Amino acid sequence: MTTTLLRTADELHARVRHGRRAVVMTMGALHEGHATLIRTAREIAGAEGEVVVTVFVNPLQFGRGEDLDRYPRTLDADLKIAEAAGADVVFAPSADEVYPGGEPQVRISAGPMGERLEGAFRPGHFDGMLTVVGKLLHLTRPDVALYGQKDAQQLALIRRMVRDLNFGVEIVGVPTVREDDGLALSSRNRFLAADERRTALALSQALFAGRDRHAAQEALRARAREVPATRARAEALSAIGESRAAADAHAVAKATPAGTSGPAAVRCVARLVLEEATRLQPPLALDYLALVDPSDFTEIPDDFTGEAVLAVAARVGSTRLIDNIPLTFGAAS
Repeated sequence: MTTTLLRTADELHARVRHGRRAVVMTMGALHEGHATLIRTAREIAGAEGEVVVTVFVNPLQFGRGEDLDRYPRTLDADLKIAEAAGADVVFAPSADEVYPGGEPQVRISAGPMGERLEGAFRPGHFDGMLTVVGKLLHLTRPDVALYGQKDAQQLALIRRMVRDLNFGVEIVGVPTVREDDGLALSSRNRFLAADERRTALALSQALFAGRDRHAAQEALRARAREVPATRARAEALSAIGESRAAADAHAVAKATPAGTSGPAAVRCVARLVLEEATRLQPPLALDYLALVDPSDFTEIPDDFTGEAVLAVAARVGSTRLIDNIPLTFGAAS
């Protein structure tokens, strides 16, 4: 398969379409995470469909002091990765093509969800993101668009925009791709020096600690339902807890406050890992750790049941990184 490079929407609209068009939106500097998105798009579109990868560094979503000028531009390499992953087209428009006449006076507002977490640390970021996503959806006219779950708040806002504003497109989230050491793949990883990368691993380690603590709690809860409510039950639960702690010393045997459980315990063990990383050289500078409802990105209460997202953002040196994992809290027994 040969991937075609197009620069204008007119060129893209002139293509004869057969089957479904699946779009993967990127800012370039493609890596294996993007390749996974493209391969998934190829599966969804099928042999008769079309996969379009957009490459556009959107100036609207970079705030003052952020890395717009520093953001890598690697179009030649991007074309090779897109082609190997199964893309039919790379659509790489200029700023004038996307924003004729300069920055748009009318933009899409992310609303209250866009002011939380990432939005609080990057004011206006999500308005700029949704504006360009909306424009690219119009310019590419897809049947389905795919986005990575690593940017969980972005994905949630895109889904909300599509639903609230009646965009006729299906949105698909694709799980985060990680390197062998657990670090979530990101175009910004290339800016990390070796010692900074070691510190950056605390993000995924904190998430995994929270996940493992949650898994231990769920295992205890499941066993509790199986043991009759007698003195033997208390003894059995004690044995289970000791066994689990021995098997998972990092996540469960961490010094969490007595009686801490549920979402509070998940937050606690994750925060302990991050606090340790603030004492490393170079140190991790935490922006936030949050356990939120993915429908609106508000913090979940301790009696919450359902889907949740454990999210973290931090800086190591001059590089800012984000990560998250999904968790499910079952009904209390």
